[in-house]
Amino acid sequence: MEAQFGPHRFYAGEGGGSEQFRGARFDVRFIDCDLTDVTIRDGWLVNVSISGYLSNVTVNGVDVSDFVTVELDRRHPERVQLREGQTADDIRAMWDTIERLWAQAIERAGRLPAAALTQQVNEEWSFAQTLRHLVFITDAWASRTVQDEEMPYHPLGLPQSWYPATDAAALGIDLTAQPGYAEILAARAGRMAVMRRIVTGLTEDSLRELCQRSPAPGYPDEERTVVDCVGVVMDEEIEHYRFAMRDLAVLEAG
Repeated sequence: MEAQFGPHRFYAGEGGGSEQFRGARFDVRFIDCDLTDVTIRDGWLVNVSISGYLSNVTVNGVDVSDFVTVELDRRHPERVQLREGQTADDIRAMWDTIERLWAQAIERAGRLPAAALTQQVNEEWSFAQTLRHLVFITDAWASRTVQDEEMPYHPLGLPQSWYPATDAAALGIDLTAQPGYAEILAARAGRMAVMRRIVTGLTEDSLRELCQRSPAPGYPDEERTVVDCVGVVMDEEIEHYRFAMRDLAVLEAG
């Protein structure tokens, strides 16, 4: 099971280049965007923050992709566990790890003032929004694909930012909703129980079975196996856990 950050996202497609911004100065944020084949020459990169899927990223002639991967693996060994998982037993052990990490995260978040749980750090999702997103991820990549449910979406789930609001509404999701934290925790617990049932029942044969549905209307129509879909859920779980820990540290520091 090879889990990566990027394959379950849309590909922006082929595009051309432009000289119109040569010599320009930018004070902007690039969010959920495709920067493939971008070249920056003679630039000033000071106080720059980059997150996302990295491959062949060269800084001053040095490919830093492996350096970043090694350091992230050192800080978050669950990434290595996910990447090296191959069997049904490996997946069950990975889910054990995910349950343990998120139980610790929920306990840690519970020590913060209630208002902090809906506070965004650097315009990223709040802790509560992160849990809502993982509800949607389980609905899309486990209940709909693996369990072949047509409309499993919880109304408080939160899709990716690129998912159109009209499509979310068609799934019964209200992007403007402000559910209480207790309601979010209940939905999250229910979805984690769904994943626990799925991984408990996995066999070596069932891992290779083809899923008949896409995660949600609007997703690319492509071949997906059970292990692919379970891998996406687990990848999202550990990556958003990493983001949540980063932001909880900021909130705890006041």
